[in-house]
Amino acid sequence: MDYKTLIVSKNNSTFIIKLNRPQVLNALSLELLSELQAALKQGRDDKSVRAIMLTGEGRGFCAGADLATTSIDRDIGKTIEESYNPVARLIYEMPKPVIAAVNGVAAGAGMSIALACDYRILSTDAAFAFGFSGIALLADASGSFFLPRLVGRARALELAYTNRKVAAEEAIIIGLGEVLFDADGFVQKAEKYVQHIATGPTMTYGLIKRQMNESFDNSFEEQLKLEQKLQIIAAASQDAHEGVSAFKEKRKANFKGF
Repeated sequence: MDYKTLIVSKNNSTFIIKLNRPQVLNALSLELLSELQAALKQGRDDKSVRAIMLTGEGRGFCAGADLATTSIDRDIGKTIEESYNPVARLIYEMPKPVIAAVNGVAAGAGMSIALACDYRILSTDAAFAFGFSGIALLADASGSFFLPRLVGRARALELAYTNRKVAAEEAIIIGLGEVLFDADGFVQKAEKYVQHIATGPTMTYGLIKRQMNESFDNSFEEQLKLEQKLQIIAAASQDAHEGVSAFKEKRKANFKGF
């Protein structure tokens, strides 16, 4: 597929999706959201892809919805369901790691998309701003789901009410980001990091993600049963047999992703 608003590439088993509207800080047009859905499906369905990195071109990750091209009138519900929600679902349900490399500002729905990723690598130039209430709107694109889970209810409300900018160092402290790299050569450093993740047991990562996702709704006993069920699947994988053999032989495991 030829993308107009994304730069999509593959480096070995790492699939890189770069939002490419730098003139507007990669603001989310409906065309970009449609292409992002297609790119995520491409990465999901390509069996050679073992990790996905999402980042932005230029000095921003994503400034949120492009209000110059997106109406908030009567069709906003349809726009959310057809354009924003599918992106969040694809990331959340992706059976492979999806890691955001936040190279600059992530605001509004751009912040929501970053938070939907499995975790975030931050540049020292990265910053978050929830932004919605500043224009008298609410969080969408899954932001209200992930923000309180990452930072807690009270902090989530504080960020949502004030819309203040959270710089990279504070973001790491409060739980909006997990890995911090210097801005100099950031994308290359982030790509190298994700490439390392891509050499791991990909199917196992997908099962781990499912464990974590379902744990929020499960009772203790339900989670124990889920662990048992998924462990049986993992134990039958080629990677599990390779991992155990490598452990016994005191060598590095050579995982294939299945």
